[in-house]
Amino acid sequence: MPLTQLEPLRAYLLAKPGATEETPFGPDALVFKVLGKMFALVAWQETPLSISLKCDPNLALLLRGTYAAVTPGYHMNKRHWNTVVLDGEVPEDEVEDMIDESYALVVKGLTKAQRAQLGI
Repeated sequence: MPLTQLEPLRAYLLAKPGATEETPFGPDALVFKVLGKMFALVAWQETPLSISLKCDPNLALLLRGTYAAVTPGYHMNKRHWNTVVLDGEVPEDEVEDMIDESYALVVKGLTKAQRAQLGI
């Protein structure tokens, strides 16, 4: 099933080592963290779904220029976060790459001991 649907998206996010799901901002926003650090926020009540992801600032600008569905992170640091509307405009493999990049950026900021805890 495509990542434009909640359950496949949730499964992809939770398959990351150490990933957890929380709702610290209320029931409308699913927050995915690795060792307490957020790497994705899903507005799951929206149609279509949207996901906010951490991103390298230069890549963030490139993605925003390439896809209308990619905008500066909603209620996030707009330099480091993008919000992606999962309406099918962005190819699924590109969405997976964005999720993988967000996770990798957060893991990179963890301590060596925390990365070892994840087996990374």
